[in-house]
Amino acid sequence: MFRAFVNVFRVPDLRKKVLFTLLLLCVYRIGFYVPLPGVDQEKLARHWQRGAAGGAAEQAAELFAMFTGGDLGQSTLFGLGIMPYISASIILQLLVTVVPALEKIAKEGESGRRKINEYTRYSTVVLCLIQATFWVRYLNANELVYPEFRNTLQFIVMALTGLMCGTLILMWTGEQIDEYGIGNGISLIIMAGIIARMPYVFIEVWRGFAASIGGGGAIAGVVMTPEKIVFLLVFFVLVVAGSILITQAQRRIPIQQAKQTRGRRMVGGMRHYLPLRVNHGGVMPIIFASSFLLFPSMAFGWLYSVWPTAVWGQLQDWFRPGEFVYDVSYVGLVYFFAYFWVSVQFRPKELSDNLRDMGSFIPGLRPGKRTADYLEAVMGRITYVGAGFLAAIALIPSIVATQLEIPYRISAFLGGTGLLIVVSVALDLIQRMEANLIMRNYEGFLGSEGVARVKGRMY
Repeated sequence: MFRAFVNVFRVPDLRKKVLFTLLLLCVYRIGFYVPLPGVDQEKLARHWQRGAAGGAAEQAAELFAMFTGGDLGQSTLFGLGIMPYISASIILQLLVTVVPALEKIAKEGESGRRKINEYTRYSTVVLCLIQATFWVRYLNANELVYPEFRNTLQFIVMALTGLMCGTLILMWTGEQIDEYGIGNGISLIIMAGIIARMPYVFIEVWRGFAASIGGGGAIAGVVMTPEKIVFLLVFFVLVVAGSILITQAQRRIPIQQAKQTRGRRMVGGMRHYLPLRVNHGGVMPIIFASSFLLFPSMAFGWLYSVWPTAVWGQLQDWFRPGEFVYDVSYVGLVYFFAYFWVSVQFRPKELSDNLRDMGSFIPGLRPGKRTADYLEAVMGRITYVGAGFLAAIALIPSIVATQLEIPYRISAFLGGTGLLIVVSVALDLIQRMEANLIMRNYEGFLGSEGVARVKGRMY
């Protein structure tokens, strides 16, 4: 593996791509700490620790920071992160499947893809304006702005412009990484935001461990005994291994190519496979389920503040992470959105028609409707397994935090969406580097097994 990392920097083209990607990610992390003009950062930090701690607002902020690469807990130019662009991309993907005009544009090849990307950028600007407006109103309403800027047109214009420009810069950064760097730019930005939180978690674990060993008690409510640390390390390795396994898992459907006569030669007749991913939806079902479960807690909390009765208070407690009702609802929503995402993205009829047009078929099945029904049934079965894994990995952090009395920001690295995003993006990055190394006749990260070695170098 270390030899493969050395080989990455031996290839000039690959070295330039890696260094360019690292440079843009460093720019992102520097801009992450540029404060928003007019916001009292110290007062915002105290407000977030005191007023939002343990509530729906804190859950929303944690999820927002994990999914977007931003952080509303410290209001910066990159506070909104890349979420508006991600939301716009998801909306356009869904609209392409239901709007015939957009579907026609998407089938036009490269020009259609550019047109869809253009619509995505315009939608990003609109979503940026909406989300930034809500955040600026929240800052003014809670008096988190300096008195001389509070509710002034000057601050509103500066804040809206800064937040929108920050998101657009991140969008541009991701596109530049896609074109001139290596890996998926947007995914790498999100992964960098998640990994950047790990040193703070290690420091907190060490302080809790030192305090518990020294007999000084817990610091900030963290009690880290040696048994808990060993459990966290072992469980972290197991969860990472399971995440890699389910991310790479495929159901291979045998495909037979029909024989054709061309002149005096018989061509075709080859046998290959159609890979169907077990976790076809990726992390999208968890993102949707987590977002939807924020609304019941926030709604019941608002009703309890307006009409303080025991019913609203009990309902609000039921929908807190770690409670039975919350966990059951979480599992149900993960399954629902897993099948919803597959129904939107997976097109068995279109796939069946493509196989027929290429002269291929599934042995024992007639091309057309029989093949489409079979593919749909297989995808439904493997999605059940993939959704079960997603539900399990999504509940692990809250269960560990509740049972072992560990803060959620620490247990979140044992599972959940953050870990799944890091594993998926890291695997994609390694595979792209592997392909570049093998293409240039270098040994990749997986070693020389199964790799045809060719004499000479290819540049």
